[in-house]
Parts: sequence; C-alpha cells; structure tokens
Amino acid sequence: MAVNLKIGKCSLLGNYRENNEDAVDVKSVEGLTTAIVADGMGGQAAGEKASQLATEVIPKELEGHLNSANTPEDIRKSLRGAIVRANEEIISVGQTERDFRNMGTTVVMALWMPDFRDDCLFITGVGDSRAYLVRDGKIEQLTTDHSLAQALVEAKTITAEEAREHRFRNVLWKYLGSREVGEGPEVKTVFIRPGDQVVLCTDGLTGVVPDERILETMQQFDDPQLCAEALCQLALDMGSRDNVSSIVVEIIEGD
Repeated sequence: MAVNLKIGKCSLLGNYRENNEDAVDVKSVEGLTTAIVADGMGGQAAGEKASQLATEVIPKELEGHLNSANTPEDIRKSLRGAIVRANEEIISVGQTERDFRNMGTTVVMALWMPDFRDDCLFITGVGDSRAYLVRDGKIEQLTTDHSLAQALVEAKTITAEEAREHRFRNVLWKYLGSREVGEGPEVKTVFIRPGDQVVLCTDGLTGVVPDERILETMQQFDDPQLCAEALCQLALDMGSRDNVSSIVVEIIEGD
C-alpha cells in the first residue's frame, strides 16, 4: 500500500529563556523529504548558530549525495556522512569565531525517499533529542540518548527509572561539535504504514513530559500541526524551563 506524509512543526521560546536555541526544519526537494530538530548549546548566539548550521548543512549534503544511492546502506552511509560534515562545520566555526567558541547542538531527523521506497523512514540522531514511533496505541523510542545517565544505564550501573532524575541526565558525551561523533551515528530503518505517527523533539519536551503523556496527546489530534503545537504547549504547562520544539509526521494512505 502506497503511503504519504503529513508534517507539522512547532518551536516555542518558552517562559524562561531570552532566545530560542532550537531549530526545526522540514524540506521536500525532488523526491527527498527531511525533517530535522536541533537543540543548540553554548549560550545564546552560539547555540542558535550551531542548531542553524545543523539544519542547513545536513539537507544540503544529502541533496548532493543521495542521487546515486541505490541501496538502504547507501542511504544510511549518506546520512552518516551528512551529519559528520555538519559536525566538522560546527567545530570549524567554533574554533575560528570567538562568539561561537565551544558551541554544539543535538540533532534528530527523519529522511523519506518515496522514489526509492515509500514505506520506510530513515531515523538518526546525536545527543538527547529524540524520535518516537506511535503505532497501535503504543509509543516506542527510536533513538538512544547520548547522555552520561544513559551510559550508566547501558553499563547497568543505574536503572532507566533512576536515569530520568539522575544529575547526569542532561550531560551529553556526544553531540554535534564534539569529536565523539566519529564516523557518524547509527541510522535506523523504520517501516511505516498508514496510521503511524512519528515525533521528533527536544529535551525541552521529554525532560518534563513522560512518554505516556506524549502518547496520550498524540492520540487526541488528527492534524500533525495541531499535534506538534499541543505537545510543545503541554511541556510549558508542565513547567519546562527550556525552549521546546517538535515535528510530528503522520503517515497516511497515498495515491
């Protein structure tokens, strides 16, 4: 069955920040759709610059390399390469411009190439911005946080429940702007069907809204734009002290 995408996006300054260091971007160009959420860090102008670079460089790099992609692994390789290129650019700017020193950003994204195969999304991320899949009344986290708290969970030093309140939950060991990005992150292939929803979001949302509340909110809206706005507003209503951003992708039947 052919599928198509409907996409909504939202980014809110919030009640405590003077500027928005998040960036959201959705592009559809010549059979290629990218949806990207980035959460900048480094303070004000630096964080804004880092997240902006991520949302600019990654789609541009993909447009230049995906035309020759013939297999899923070609696509995954191109995605990793685009993220590595964005990481290099952020590091370079941070080293050469004093105002942007030590800047960095998370990134989480979805890629759709219907001309290649319309029933799958390629999902990847660096940092602690997340991707979720909502299907059949259940929510599944598709990405893994690159935080010290999550590393402790994987080492079985603490539990996942303890990680939610751990003092290292917001301390990242890998993000764009760091050498730890290496050859790029894992890229997950997610096979999709009508009725599915995918959300990409910053920790301004997930830091205060439990997964169950995200699921509950997404089930209340058929329109992805209204859903994205509702998720961000819910985070603020629940006391988020950060910028809050989300992209909601709804999978619908195609022609």
